[in-house]
Amino acid sequence: MNNDKHSMRLSRRRALRQFAAFLAASPLARSQRELPYNPDLLPGLDEMANVFELEPLCRARISKQNYDFIACGVDNEWSLRHNRDAFDRIHLRPRMLVNTEHMDLSTTLFGARVEMPILIAPMAGHQLAHPDGEIATAKAAAAAKTILCVSSNSSYPMEKVAEATSFVKWWQLYAREDLDATRERIQRAVALGYKVVVWTVDGPYNSHRERLLRDRIRVQVPPGGGGAGTSNAPRRRRGEAEPPHPYRLDPVLVSRMDWSHLSRIKEWANVPVLVKGILTAEDAALAVKHGADGIVVSNHGGRYLDYAPATIEVLPEIAQAAGGKLPILIDSGFRRGTDILKALAMGASAVMIGRPTLWGLGAFGQPGVEKALQLLETELALAMGLSGKPTLKHIDKSLLMFDR
Repeated sequence: MNNDKHSMRLSRRRALRQFAAFLAASPLARSQRELPYNPDLLPGLDEMANVFELEPLCRARISKQNYDFIACGVDNEWSLRHNRDAFDRIHLRPRMLVNTEHMDLSTTLFGARVEMPILIAPMAGHQLAHPDGEIATAKAAAAAKTILCVSSNSSYPMEKVAEATSFVKWWQLYAREDLDATRERIQRAVALGYKVVVWTVDGPYNSHRERLLRDRIRVQVPPGGGGAGTSNAPRRRRGEAEPPHPYRLDPVLVSRMDWSHLSRIKEWANVPVLVKGILTAEDAALAVKHGADGIVVSNHGGRYLDYAPATIEVLPEIAQAAGGKLPILIDSGFRRGTDILKALAMGASAVMIGRPTLWGLGAFGQPGVEKALQLLETELALAMGLSGKPTLKHIDKSLLMFDR
């Protein structure tokens, strides 16, 4: 009987590998049709060994248009790939005979205690992956006792997501040229109980996402991707046409703001304000100078400027420029517990996870998001234990070595 169960697990694992190969090779993957799947032949939730295995299941269960929005990068997608490749040049220096019997991955961020330094990054339109959208993601984050940062472009209104759980949530801001509207949205989010505002600053123009253009999508969130609040475009008076940009750019996000606006946003929020999208030491220093409460090192998952550096390779210079004066978070490309450990060793306070969250949501709904977080938490704990680092305070740059 045990042999039969073992054979069944192997068969389902083999089926997953064959299915992933089919997705990569099939002409259906390049069509406008939804990919077919047979749930009886696919692995179950308890058989997922890592977050990568959630991706082909998500891809099979949602439309091509929705999958492309989640998966795509910009232009040649070099930054999308490089976010992953950069981790391979960083190695670990484990220490032996360190007592790691009592592991503790918990940390405190802006007064909130979380069970692990793994947060969910702000991402638009979770309903692209599953009808329950951000409601399911919020419940999964609460179950894992970690923080969801809710996007300005959430499928559900911020009120609905705030009501989903009582656990701490943050809110991400795309500021508008209409400053009154920006102030109103910030104050509404804070009144609903969002504890931190994360101001995304890396998108003054819509990027050139070629997968979406091939799908005939000219907006940042495709149809069916959201309810209230899914547009980043500045408000205009009724009947007022948007003047064409001389270079045919699409300035739907704010292209006129500068660092002087940070103090205004902090005044409106009256809660900690993080600046998201920092990739250089110079901007990290400016964030400190202008009073940011934290930094999120991010290249938007490779979705705005192609050939922007991988976040993990610029993290050391940003941490040095910040000088320990504020918390540093990081996202873009994190898929393994060892990835997270490397970032913590370079000075990050926590890591924000993007696409793996949506892979889990698309594959299994709320349980899939919980599984993705559990897999990463377990991998991080194991990597810490094997490296002789029982708690986050034991992790420092002495753990790392780099390819020359």
